Amino acid sequence: MSGTEVSDATATGAPVVKPGEMWIEVVTLPVGDVDRAKEFYEGLGWRLDIDFEPGPGLRGVQLTPPGSPCSIQFGVGPTPVEPGSAQPTFLVVADIEEARAQLIEGGADVSEVSYSDLDGNAGSGPDPEGRSYFSRATFSDPDGNPWVLQQITERLPGR
Repeated sequence: MSGTEVSDATATGAPVVKPGEMWIEVVTLPVGDVDRAKEFYEGLGWRLDIDFEPGPGLRGVQLTPPGSPCSIQFGVGPTPVEPGSAQPTFLVVADIEEARAQLIEGGADVSEVSYSDLDGNAGSGPDPEGRSYFSRATFSDPDGNPWVLQQITERLPGR
């Protein structure tokens, strides 16, 4: 690939970081095959923000999950980390069963939904009380970088 590929999406109306705020903008993932990773995440319906080659032996790809203010980035050159060695990254969703089905349709191998309560009790399926933060499912990208789906329908105070 040569040149720069950028999505047609526009930043008009995008939220602006206010004084005193700090946002996580991009999480870097170590991958072994940039094209395979790009295809996987695009298959999940993630928006391609940019695919660029700033110089010989360098390439960066950035994609954003639907509705997310934070993107992922991977490429050739900038990350001397073993592919698949990322720590789990959380994807917050309003409906974990729907999100799980969409990811599976996009090609991800997603675990069954499970929950764990404050007393350490665990079970299969969504949290029986429907509480935010308790229901989860997991999957990994082709390199083994782990993702956690977490259902949150109501934020804790102060968030």
